[in-house]
Formats: sequence, structure tokens, C-alpha cells
Amino acid sequence: MAVKKRSSKRSWRDPDDAPALGRAWFDEADVMLGPKVVRRGRPTAATTKQAISIRLDKDVLAHFREAGSGWQARINATLRRSMANTKR
Repeated sequence: MAVKKRSSKRSWRDPDDAPALGRAWFDEADVMLGPKVVRRGRPTAATTKQAISIRLDKDVLAHFREAGSGWQARINATLRRSMANTKR
């Protein structure tokens, strides 16, 4: 025997009975500056970088990595100095 489904109608809600807007709601809200959404987090850098794939010798990579985090930035700085030294 088929079972009759319940009605899917929702009960009426008074729009004036909106929930209280607490601190948690405001912490999650988007910040607007006029019509533009202000993004949270780290701002976009003036000079952006491009992700690439490069093959390096193991000993070269080990040399830069042994100094700790920031090894990619150190490789970039070394390449930049090399560019300055080889002006055309």
C-alpha cells in the first residue's frame, strides 16, 4: 500500500522575526567598500611571481634547503644577482 507523503509546505514566518545578529554573524560577513567586496587576508603583491617547474642538481637544492624556509626566495635572489652581473 502506498504511503501518502506529508505536505512540503513550510509554515509561514514573519519577516519581522529575524534572528538576532550576533558577533559571530558580523565576523563572517563580507566587508564592503561601496559596491566592491574588500578581500580578507594577504593583499596582492605589487610584483607577482609565476609558478614554473625547474630541474636542479640535488646538491644545489640541498644547499638552499639546508638554510631553512625561504629557500625558493633565496634561489630567486641568486638568479636576480646573476642577471645584474651579466648585463648585455
